[in-house]
Amino acid sequence: MYTLPLFPLQLVVYPGETVNLHIFEPRYRQLLREAEAEGTNFGIPTVIEGALRPLGGEVRLAEVVNRYPDGESDIRVVGSRIFRILDFQREAPGKPFPGGEVEFIEPDLEEDPGVNHQIVELTRAIYRKLNIERLIREADAGFTTYDVAHHVGFTLEQEYMILTLTDAATRQQFLLEHLLQVDPRLGEGRRMLERASLNGHFQHLSPPDF
Repeated sequence: MYTLPLFPLQLVVYPGETVNLHIFEPRYRQLLREAEAEGTNFGIPTVIEGALRPLGGEVRLAEVVNRYPDGESDIRVVGSRIFRILDFQREAPGKPFPGGEVEFIEPDLEEDPGVNHQIVELTRAIYRKLNIERLIREADAGFTTYDVAHHVGFTLEQEYMILTLTDAATRQQFLLEHLLQVDPRLGEGRRMLERASLNGHFQHLSPPDF
């Protein structure tokens, strides 16, 4: 077991991805100050419809991009490991922000290059129909399913499902089946366009009050 400061959000963080966040609540401003001063990581467990889900993504602070006079800030974090919450504390001992005991999960990253080639080509074809300009790595150039999981029109629930699928083949199949039935004119297409418009945007997400 490991003890981890926690920042619950309506967000899924995958290993290796970069996430831009706007920090405004005083308790999480303190979490940020401690992470910056001590070089410690923290966890972002996913919240869906007000309910804390058991899995989340550990992140490290990569950069404080903007600091504002009122104490708010824009930060850039990078996902590292997936964790499961074993014991959640609304306030970590002596802290105003949550914390918890967690165990880390090692996902299977040995993805089939042939399946990933299909995923890359299907995603690019949908992007062309929607006039979305987003670079996607080649299947044989380090591409993983986590690269596009936020950018194929998934709902938050589906994005979280990807996080739970630690088996590589199962994760690839889930993503491939989704892409095969995407209609760019319907909800998935709208979500893709919305996500594309937020490229580089610092997300202003309100943490839940459990």
